[in-house]
Amino acid sequence: MKFVPLILVGLLFVPTQGWAAGDAAKGHALASTWCANCHVVADDGQGKDVAPPFPEVARRGAPDQLSARAFLEAPHPPMPDLNLSRQEIDDVVAYLNSLAHR
Repeated sequence: MKFVPLILVGLLFVPTQGWAAGDAAKGHALASTWCANCHVVADDGQGKDVAPPFPEVARRGAPDQLSARAFLEAPHPPMPDLNLSRQEIDDVVAYLNSLAHR
């Protein structure tokens, strides 16, 4: 059983995302509610478009959407602080990823 501790130590060095997978459908609903005030959220062109459209944000952030995640976790002007939970951020990031892979 000397190998069990070595396996556990080895698992510490396996890279992980550090966040849970989000739900793209929930992310789309959140973006349609909160983000469409400034962004075009969907491909159909609805929104005010005073900020980059979501498909463009998704393409810029692919494949990991780290910059979008950073903006959502610690927004700064002109982006408002929406005070999203970690799960909501994961959901919006999942939606962005779904746009980036179309």
